[in-house]
Amino acid sequence: MNSLRTVALMAALTALLVWAGNAFGGQSGMLIAFGIAMLLNFGSYWFSDKLVLRMYNAREATEREAPELYSMVRSLAQRAELPMPKVYLIPGDQPNAFATGRNPEHAAVAATEGIMRALSREELSGVMGHELAHIKNRDILIGTIAATVAGAISMLANMAQWAMIFGGGRSSDDDEGGNPIAGLLMIILAPFAAMLIQMAISRSREYIADADGARIAGNPRYLSSALRKLHNAAQQIPMNANPATAHMFIVSPLSGGAIAGLFSTHPPMEKRIEKLESMHLS
Repeated sequence: MNSLRTVALMAALTALLVWAGNAFGGQSGMLIAFGIAMLLNFGSYWFSDKLVLRMYNAREATEREAPELYSMVRSLAQRAELPMPKVYLIPGDQPNAFATGRNPEHAAVAATEGIMRALSREELSGVMGHELAHIKNRDILIGTIAATVAGAISMLANMAQWAMIFGGGRSSDDDEGGNPIAGLLMIILAPFAAMLIQMAISRSREYIADADGARIAGNPRYLSSALRKLHNAAQQIPMNANPATAHMFIVSPLSGGAIAGLFSTHPPMEKRIEKLESMHLS
């Protein structure tokens, strides 16, 4: 169901891009905005592992430095039929983790020092299973595509706004019939709608990673128990996290409890736990 939801949301985001492009500059305007967004986002995608790991001062951990974590990741990767990812440790007390890398052959999992202290071995295996599921499902690529389309829509809205101010853009007697009302709606609504769809895609991928990660770890309750602890700790222990990368973590590192669910990159924690605890592995 969540895979179908991802496909439907991606289709909706693409349709929004086509509409926004047509409302402002036709096919040429849409292609220009999409090309710029693609260059920006896929550049960061290609170097995502280096960029985000450096941002959080992560250091690569050898098997000698973190034998329990390293052997756990290796065992889970074999079970998931994945190449062994690099393992990193992030300084900090907040228990959290994320996966990065452009594909399974160039992937890394990172865990904070706090998560090593806060979770049992079984709970940690649930978390690592979740992160390996993100790698296996190529969620970094999916997120980058969504960000590219959403970014193109925002660029089109900005271009249309400046064109409206300076009297540019498509004329009303254009063969394709420029519509000033559609242009105004695009400027106001399209970026907002794109952001909502992009966040909904992120939430759907989290549900899939929870389910697949539970299968990799071998027991859904390992992850549900870990999520309960991580969620509580994230509200109590601050983390100097960049909002642009908050979606990568297994639980949001930001203390945004008052933010409405529509604006969250993570599903409601109670729903994630409920789904996991209702799973029955064959």
